[in-house]
Amino acid sequence: MQEVLFNPEIWKYLSIPLIAGLVGWSTNWLAIQLTFYPVEFQGYKKPFFGWQGIVPRSYKKMASICVDTTMSKLGTLSDIIQSLEPKALIDRMIHVFLPQVETMVDDIMRKEKPVLWENLPKVAKNKVYNHIKGELPKRIDSIINDFQKDADQLINLKHMVITELGKDKKLLNRIFLESGNAEFKFIVNSGLYFGLAFGFIQMLIWYFLPAWWILPLFGLLVGYVTNWIALNIVFRPLRPIKIGKFEIQGIFLKRQKEVSRAWCDIVAHELLTVENFTKTLMEGPDSHKTKALVDKHIRTLLDESVALRTLAQVTMGPTGYANLKDNITDIAFEYSKQPFIDKKFNESRATLVADMIRERMEALSPEEFQGVLRPAFQEDEWMLILAGGILGLLAGFGQLVFIFGG
Repeated sequence: MQEVLFNPEIWKYLSIPLIAGLVGWSTNWLAIQLTFYPVEFQGYKKPFFGWQGIVPRSYKKMASICVDTTMSKLGTLSDIIQSLEPKALIDRMIHVFLPQVETMVDDIMRKEKPVLWENLPKVAKNKVYNHIKGELPKRIDSIINDFQKDADQLINLKHMVITELGKDKKLLNRIFLESGNAEFKFIVNSGLYFGLAFGFIQMLIWYFLPAWWILPLFGLLVGYVTNWIALNIVFRPLRPIKIGKFEIQGIFLKRQKEVSRAWCDIVAHELLTVENFTKTLMEGPDSHKTKALVDKHIRTLLDESVALRTLAQVTMGPTGYANLKDNITDIAFEYSKQPFIDKKFNESRATLVADMIRERMEALSPEEFQGVLRPAFQEDEWMLILAGGILGLLAGFGQLVFIFGG
């Protein structure tokens, strides 16, 4: 027994499956790392001498896929806005704006006609304040209703998602890594199991046919095939297949409910937030349309007050009155960002959005659902599998030279 245990030749042969398992594990681990890291390009003269994780490098394409293949199936922009509860948005804006009306009016008037405003009787000022305070809730309600009707014209969802993920590529990694955490662990660990299995076959073949090319060839196969098998087990078969008492289905698809919960929580709390929608409305490619909508309601607010309109036209003239309306629109436009820069309010709305899209994601067909995680692998997937094969090939040559003295 001791002769067997301490026989170097036996340990040389046993090292074959062990190294094959290590190669399978390490190549799969490396494939995951190369998919997501580094977040920014590391190297010299992009893109030739260096590397950037496939997902962060392709964030525009990934964001487009996210919107086109996933979000499009989970609800329209109008559905998302409806889930935010427009009444709550209106109440929030009124709650923030009403206490600031006097300060806003003072700032505008001091800028336009400081002497006139300072000398205006308190009674006249109060008339202006009270009129705006009385009309503001109705105007905010009208603005939100108009926004709901024209949401698709005012918000480019794809542009918003691409912009936010471009600013924070780590967030894109999180969306994939947290929703597919179990699958990524399986891919890495399966490399060890499949590598060991291939290694025992390799050991037997090497024993009967110790040709120099056997070890490098099997190293190549282990590195290449373990990646390929793991990816297929994650996503195939799409639908459950019963074999006796057992049911076989891709492990990602089996976890549809858990994945949906994790994916929707991140997307709703980090991407589809009221704050991000507001920023897109105010700063996005169609912000001029938002400004026109606000301007329409501001002008109506001023023109409906006969006393305010007459006072302004007499003291400022028609041109001055027109400039006043323009300035009020600009200031109101800037103030509109304030109500939704609030973490607590954003969190409360995000929970509602997450619940809405999660219910719909759980109901997706397997074909539709696999589109959530599959893009992370499909982009340059061949490169990852090839890299695994090359590393396995090198490990095989290493075995040949350093262990068997080839």
